[in-house]
Amino acid sequence: MLKVVNIIKKFGEVIVLKNLSFSVEKQSIFSIVGPDGAGKSTLLRILAGIIKPTSGEIYIDNLNVNTIDDIKYKISYMPQNFGLYEDLTVEENLHFIGKLFGIPEKERKIRIEKLYNFSKLKPFAGRLAGRLSGGMKQKLGLMCALLHNPELLILDEPTNGVDPISRREFWDVLYELLKAGTTIIVSTAYLDEAERANKIGLLYEGEFIFSDESSKIKNFNKETFFEITSDEPMALLKYLRKKIELDIFLRGNSLLFFADEKDKIVQILREENINWNIKEPSLEDIFIKCIKEKKIS
Repeated sequence: MLKVVNIIKKFGEVIVLKNLSFSVEKQSIFSIVGPDGAGKSTLLRILAGIIKPTSGEIYIDNLNVNTIDDIKYKISYMPQNFGLYEDLTVEENLHFIGKLFGIPEKERKIRIEKLYNFSKLKPFAGRLAGRLSGGMKQKLGLMCALLHNPELLILDEPTNGVDPISRREFWDVLYELLKAGTTIIVSTAYLDEAERANKIGLLYEGEFIFSDESSKIKNFNKETFFEITSDEPMALLKYLRKKIELDIFLRGNSLLFFADEKDKIVQILREENINWNIKEPSLEDIFIKCIKEKKIS
């Protein structure tokens, strides 16, 4: 569905995106994660055709986005911040956006009714958009983005600041769209959401550290992940940092760290009569480790 070839984006002398290349299959979800300032929003705006890259090409269904204007009707972009009219009702916003896309009134009503069915916003059709909850605003934004039946949906951190229940409901909607044939690219600050995608890309300082299926990303790490639980984790942390020259971090009552010399670490822990577990690291653990290593290098 989407092919990105050697995208570079500069703002003045600052290079925001560094020679990115990747592809997204039809009817799949590609999730982009990364810290603030990694270039996520800039990348999504380029994919949506809002800004142009300094160099590089973007193809949708083998058509060049930068040379064919009509291709943009295949795309819908939902920015991070709520951009609809807060002094219009839910229904008025939907009809207004529909008119901008030139959708006839009869067809508009049919499409809006279908969107109400999955968004559950029908009871709030007459409420001002500015008086909706955060989760409802995001659903309304998604409804507006879907009015012209896009083939490619681009979402910039759509669940940022939304409560957990609304986040889950929002992703349920995305799965329904996926079943209907929509291809979705979504940036997110939540690693548990990223794992719901078919493919994940970790963006850091304008380039992908890696981009692949979540299961393959977990296999990307070959080091052993240790967990030590203690009633006095801070004291044990200080003690272990003297014994083990590794990056040990604290989570609740657990000390966690990666080690490439498993046998050596096990021997030290046994000599110190410290109980440990070996577990599978989460996607978040791997991402943080990769970013720290990237900073050091």
